[in-house]
Amino acid sequence: MAESLTSRIQVSVSGALSNTLDLVTGLAALTKSAALNLANGTGAGKADMIWSDRRTLGDGVTEDIDVKAALADAFGVAFTPAKIKALFIAASTGNTTALTLFGDANSVPVLQTAATLLAALNAGGMFLLADPTGVTVTAATGDIIQVANAAGAAATYDIIIIGASA
Repeated sequence: MAESLTSRIQVSVSGALSNTLDLVTGLAALTKSAALNLANGTGAGKADMIWSDRRTLGDGVTEDIDVKAALADAFGVAFTPAKIKALFIAASTGNTTALTLFGDANSVPVLQTAATLLAALNAGGMFLLADPTGVTVTAATGDIIQVANAAGAAATYDIIIIGASA
């Protein structure tokens, strides 16, 4: 039986801004959620591969995750997406150093320009890309997800990549 993937990326933001005035308390409540459902397959709105890991980087260490290289999914199947439909990176709440994302000359172009950095993903910070069309992964020139840890201590993060094989 072939692997099959259905996935859902969901984000929810809520907040309540209040202000105590002389006779009343004003309240502005906000709740917003959005979801991206991806069916099994390779076209727009579809994905057929997923890879995830919890990783720890040493003090001042940088790593390049090559998504066109030796990654394997939970069943040992090669993970080499042609498109990334979702990328989630979450820094552990116990980290004492910040992570810097991307910046490699051969980065997957999630930030439009390969060498662009997303700096200072602090403890508990999160990065999410969710795109039903996907970001193209190009072997050797656009296939790196770089994560760099600042100096001072080791840092842990979780990463999930949902992709399409074609």
